[in-house]
Amino acid sequence: MKAQILTSFGGPESFELCEVPRPVPQAGQVLVRVHATSINPLDFQVRRGDYADLVPLPSITGHDVSGVVEAVGPGVTSFMPGDEVWYTPQIFDGPGSYTEYHVAAESIVGKKPPELSHLEAASLTLVGGTAWEALVVRAGLRVGESILVHGGAGGVGHVVIQLAKAMGARVFTTVREANFEFARSMGADVLIDYEKEDYVDAVLRETGGHGVDVVFDTIGGDTLSRSPDALAQLGRVVTIVDIAQPQNVVEAWGKNASYHFVFTRQNRGKLDELGALIARGQLRPHVGAVYPLADIALAHALLETPNNNLRGKIAIAVVPQAHSASANG
Repeated sequence: MKAQILTSFGGPESFELCEVPRPVPQAGQVLVRVHATSINPLDFQVRRGDYADLVPLPSITGHDVSGVVEAVGPGVTSFMPGDEVWYTPQIFDGPGSYTEYHVAAESIVGKKPPELSHLEAASLTLVGGTAWEALVVRAGLRVGESILVHGGAGGVGHVVIQLAKAMGARVFTTVREANFEFARSMGADVLIDYEKEDYVDAVLRETGGHGVDVVFDTIGGDTLSRSPDALAQLGRVVTIVDIAQPQNVVEAWGKNASYHFVFTRQNRGKLDELGALIARGQLRPHVGAVYPLADIALAHALLETPNNNLRGKIAIAVVPQAHSASANG
């Protein structure tokens, strides 16, 4: 089978398309023919060496799978060959998804929602699981509360907006003016052009000085450190970004705020919850660009390009699919 192998830490050119042996499912595992995967910030962080101690080289990386079960190992009862499935491989624990076949534990695999194509499903497993863990498990977002989503046009942000709306929240988001209509179509109520207006001022104006109940951060840096300024009393900040600088804990303390740093965990339960929202028409990932497996380097380069005008996710067609020829979705 073909797989993209990370041969060294560095730029997008660090991948090499190689022939490698097809894995064999062991007890409690399923072998999946990967139809699609996608690109996440975690993927280029791994590639450039941010987690070098956890990724032995050479390595198959990648963190999303949508595909079809090819075979099952002893003891597997939930799946059979031919089933369409989706999941996030165990992060930092075995080969990833930039490959034609992948083996996974039955416990982390879910039935792919029939409403989604493989490209769409592969664009949702990691970001959807992250969004669910952030809003439901950690922040405990409730009906009638308000949330500020930093980066609402991005791969995670556009999913968080939809999930927050499904939970009954009022959604604020920071996006460039060119992405206003897209963010609005995802369900955002208040749009803030971060290039023209300070988001803290905008939030306080729109809430009468009260602030929002939850801030979801996908940016880090100064954006994260200033987030407590936009919080209401007893507010919660949730971030999915590594931090390397002191945070504004004095302001957070004064508001009895809590911080949550989320690195998502894999399980079938979150996928099933996301599937229920998809079935009700409350959640759908947006695929902004599609590349074949052979062009992983180009996909990585696009995601890392500042102001790339990308909306939603970059999907990778491992099996050629109807609209996989264009890089513009």
